[in-house]
Amino acid sequence: MNTKGIMAGLFALGMPILAWAAEGAVAPAYRLVTFLVFGVVIMLTMYVTYMASKRVHSASDFYTAGGGISGLQNGWAIAGDYLSAASFLGIAGLISLYGYDGFMYSVGWLVAYITVLLVIAEPCRNIGKYTLADILAYRNDPKKVRVVGAISVITVSTFYLTAQMVGGGVLVKALIGIDYEVSVMAVGVLMLAYVLFGGMVATTYVQIIKAVLLVIASIILVMLVWAPYGFSLPEFLAAVVGDDKVQGQVARLLGNSADTMSSAELGQRFLEPGLYLKDPLDQISLGMALVFGTAGLPHILMRFFTVPNAQEARKSVIWAMAIIGGFYVMTLFLGMGAAVHVGATEISFIDKGGNMAAPLLAQYLGGGADSVMGNFMLAFVAAVAFATIVAVVAGLVLAAASAMAHDLYVGVIRGEHATAAEQIKAARISTLVVGAIAIVIGIAAKGQNVAHLVALAFAVAASANLPCILLTLYWKRCNTGGIMAGMIVGTVSAIALVMVSPNMTYPLKVKANATQLITDAASKRLGLEDTLAAVSPEERAYKDATKALEKLLKDVEKAEADLLRYADQRTSIVGLEKPLILLKNPGIISIPLGFLAVILGSLLWGRDRRSESRWTELYVRQNTGLGAAKASVHG
Repeated sequence: MNTKGIMAGLFALGMPILAWAAEGAVAPAYRLVTFLVFGVVIMLTMYVTYMASKRVHSASDFYTAGGGISGLQNGWAIAGDYLSAASFLGIAGLISLYGYDGFMYSVGWLVAYITVLLVIAEPCRNIGKYTLADILAYRNDPKKVRVVGAISVITVSTFYLTAQMVGGGVLVKALIGIDYEVSVMAVGVLMLAYVLFGGMVATTYVQIIKAVLLVIASIILVMLVWAPYGFSLPEFLAAVVGDDKVQGQVARLLGNSADTMSSAELGQRFLEPGLYLKDPLDQISLGMALVFGTAGLPHILMRFFTVPNAQEARKSVIWAMAIIGGFYVMTLFLGMGAAVHVGATEISFIDKGGNMAAPLLAQYLGGGADSVMGNFMLAFVAAVAFATIVAVVAGLVLAAASAMAHDLYVGVIRGEHATAAEQIKAARISTLVVGAIAIVIGIAAKGQNVAHLVALAFAVAASANLPCILLTLYWKRCNTGGIMAGMIVGTVSAIALVMVSPNMTYPLKVKANATQLITDAASKRLGLEDTLAAVSPEERAYKDATKALEKLLKDVEKAEADLLRYADQRTSIVGLEKPLILLKNPGIISIPLGFLAVILGSLLWGRDRRSESRWTELYVRQNTGLGAAKASVHG
């Protein structure tokens, strides 16, 4: 294979994509700076992929980088896998709009790694194979559990993958104006190049590069935000509480109840819970999904097979926790800095979910929208966000392709009798299939609300994958029947509960909200026009009112479009006029169901001689690592 020529062709194909820019946060005069920064980041990752392609000679190299990644390197790679666009852009945006509640997402995802460290990392590495299904197949019927395990991995990866592709298309369009479809194709082309030619080696080093760039960008922004307050947290928080833009955002969120509150009380409310996460039960359910779902995400589990031994697996999780923890602490300053310097009105004008908070903060700190440095900093953050999306997508594609090629083709169809060349060929064909499907789904889902897909991914991972992994590792009576029941019940219950939850689109509610917004818009518009007439154009209040008026007109336009779009519809995709459950994440229901299904399935299955006979061997291996080295070169 002429890898060098093909890589050059893919790179040449990717560069014109960046030239098809439309309208974005970067002014046309500074667009070239953005493309140059993007070009440097893409060239760097493509060069890494080219070098990595020289190291891929076997199935072990493709799936697990030959087990040659150190604990430190793997820690950075795990951080790269974990710190997706949702972490970098989403959490900073939530904090900028909702304060304390947004930071709770940071805490939830960080705590999740304690679960991974204590119960998953070392035992999984000691089993010594490539995929989630390998762990389950060790002491259970290989073909049966490989089928259900592969289906679960593909399901989780597809949900998460689609959300990343759609999010990538929307965010990159908002950042630099690239058309949605072109953005999705750009993500797809680069992701396919990483996985097809470099496998896990390229994916690992691209994740490391992305994580390092992300941490550097965050440190620079935090230093610039925090320095004026002498790096004093109390002084910084006092400035946040006293900011009029923060107080105005809290007043908008609270509505009529804010009328009796003073400015100081409104600012203090920003540092208290309840502006976004209003239901304590839903908070608990979300926390369960984040903590347990992380330990069951297939692209995270694969990382523990890339290190040479269990000690390095433990080191990688500790390093990942330190890097991820440090980053999530910085999101507090990124989000609140954006709330003070940019303001919720301007942030939500460009993206209602707040995902533009960090890039707009970078632009402000660099000198503003009319400065070269401001747009350079925005371009750097935009390029890091783009690299983040592509790298996470590559990890997910590799996980799904591994399930298709290694578990279904090699394990089930060929009965473990495929040559190394056949395994690599199957892996690359599977990568092409998964990548093509991801691009098609990403383009087809344009304009759709895909927030529920993230909830689905974590719910399935927590309800199906984790119960099966934990009980097959730690419960002697667990057997093939339990694994099959747990996978099926956990997956089906999680999907079914999300499909009847508030995450779905309910036309009656959408039309009611749109009608109310249009009704209220007239009085709001008069108020904003009165503000514009009362202040001079040089004042900050004039600029804020202008942005608010533009946003109001934009919201009215969307509301009118929603009324037309759902004019003849009354029910959701599953035929409901309103949610059956009020939980946005079903973890508090589906996770216990998953564990219960494994237990009951194992007890009702009857005697499983393979599971019984291999329990002692599995127990010894997961605690000592004996025999893991031999298994790791399997294939």
